Amino acid sequence: MDIGFSGDSDKIKKLIGSMFEYLGENPHREGLQETPRRVIKSWDKLYGGYNSNLDDCFKTFKEDNVIPYNQIILLKNIEFYSTCEHHLLPFFGKAHIAYIPNKKVVGISKLARLLEHFSRRLQIQERIGNQVTESLMQRLEAKGAACIIEAQHFCMTSRGVEKQNSIMVTSSLNGCFLDQVSTRQELMTLIHS
Repeated sequence: MDIGFSGDSDKIKKLIGSMFEYLGENPHREGLQETPRRVIKSWDKLYGGYNSNLDDCFKTFKEDNVIPYNQIILLKNIEFYSTCEHHLLPFFGKAHIAYIPNKKVVGISKLARLLEHFSRRLQIQERIGNQVTESLMQRLEAKGAACIIEAQHFCMTSRGVEKQNSIMVTSSLNGCFLDQVSTRQELMTLIHS
């Protein structure tokens, strides 16, 4: 759901028009006349994390001995899109999010929503992983949390060093995923199976 941002959209439209002029474009050209409005509308989705509520990601269920407390819960290959705060260029890829519950579990779709909450902002990849795992540790009081992210960054592929096949990998590990080698190895095996 697109919530929308508050603020002066006319002012933003003028700024986008000024950007066109900076680039040497005519902001009144037919193909660009409606672009500022479309850009603002696209921001509702691209930066929707600013308008989402973290509490919505944590509808929990008390564990009733159906799930052992030592079980790894993993959602892998979650697609995501974000925007690099350094160049305002996109980066995208997939994330693997895991946790080991401690009396509370969340619906599996909430892990994808948690990733969306943090990725749909001006971001850096490292921060997204940390925010996901810290939220899982705090909100669920999980025994361990992990977020491994693999992403392609336009600031690497379309400018600068222009390395087309480069993939950045980050891993944020907390609790038993950080402290216990065997638990970390089991997680990596599950991700790559």
